[in-house]
Amino acid sequence: MTALDRISAYAEELTAIRRDLHEHPELGFEELRTSGIVAETLRGFGIEVTTGVGKTGVVGVIRGNRPGRNIGLRADMDALPIQEQTNLPYASKTPGVMHACGHDAHTTMLLGAARYLAENRDFAGNAVLIFQPAEEGLGGARAMIADGLFQRFPCHEIYGLHNSPLDGPGEIGVKPGPAMAGADFFDITVTGKGGHAARPEAAIDPLVIASALVGQLQTIVSRNLPPTTPAVLSITQIHAGAAYNVIPEEATLCGTVRYFDREASELIGARMAEICDGFARAHGAQIRLDRRNVFDVLVNSAAHAEHMLAAARELTGDGKSRQKDSLVMGSEDFADMLRLVPGAYCTIGHSGDVPLHNAGFVLDDAILPLGAALLARMVETRGAA
Repeated sequence: MTALDRISAYAEELTAIRRDLHEHPELGFEELRTSGIVAETLRGFGIEVTTGVGKTGVVGVIRGNRPGRNIGLRADMDALPIQEQTNLPYASKTPGVMHACGHDAHTTMLLGAARYLAENRDFAGNAVLIFQPAEEGLGGARAMIADGLFQRFPCHEIYGLHNSPLDGPGEIGVKPGPAMAGADFFDITVTGKGGHAARPEAAIDPLVIASALVGQLQTIVSRNLPPTTPAVLSITQIHAGAAYNVIPEEATLCGTVRYFDREASELIGARMAEICDGFARAHGAQIRLDRRNVFDVLVNSAAHAEHMLAAARELTGDGKSRQKDSLVMGSEDFADMLRLVPGAYCTIGHSGDVPLHNAGFVLDDAILPLGAALLARMVETRGAA
């Protein structure tokens, strides 16, 4: 009986776990209930468990029945600050918080792989199960690494996955080399001079300055980088004012830069600083730019991507498992782990046409056994390599 067959036999239990996690989502570094369930479930499988790694992270270790290498498997646990609008019977019960990216499924898949590996143990080496907090821009991977993740739990290789409503159900895709963009987040604070809306000449209006900055900043990529260099700058938030008749003292812009070349990111940052300084001088205002790196570029080792693709083809056949060639401008902090340990990250397609990070996103539970089986097969096929 294959790993997929055995895991499919308890698919209903996996679905129940996933829906429970979905019903009780938690934001980054607040995953107390989730990490508690993970730890309790792993202990119930007879797995060694360490909690509190990187605040709310959990690590389990399953020892195979013969010597070999340590294979890391990682899943993220956090949800997003989104008000769910799916009307599902197991919709989020936490106002303003939702598993709109499917991390509940990733956690469940790794638990499914853990159960299979713990019951079987017919593999070489050790499986290192990494349940990571705070993937959504809060630095959960870096927190676990700073807490000694790979010193305490050494890994020779590491693998992860993400659900994808953009691909066909059951399709597994892996891109060798650079695959997902690095990301910087930024906040720009414009401080002018508040005043009465009826006398704008007596004020220094931060809203006028901020509005002009939006358009100017978003020309940086198109006018400073070659069109063959992929990069994006997006303003995603504007905050200012609290009354109809008051020109506020301050306005704030927030956003992100995505890139595959760190030099391109630094050029964009330098131009942002120059533009902010120029606007401040031109308008007699103060403008403060705070830019910080949040995600590295995710780079799949070519050899390990091929190993993952080979395992995927065992499960789905060649027709549904393929090498991807397109870069993805989205970011993923598994990149921080891949920077230290070679490995690969893949996507698993499922039914549904609502994109990730959308209040109407619905995950297809049918992919849970497939994802779990793929993770398990990475341990079975790579522990003796």
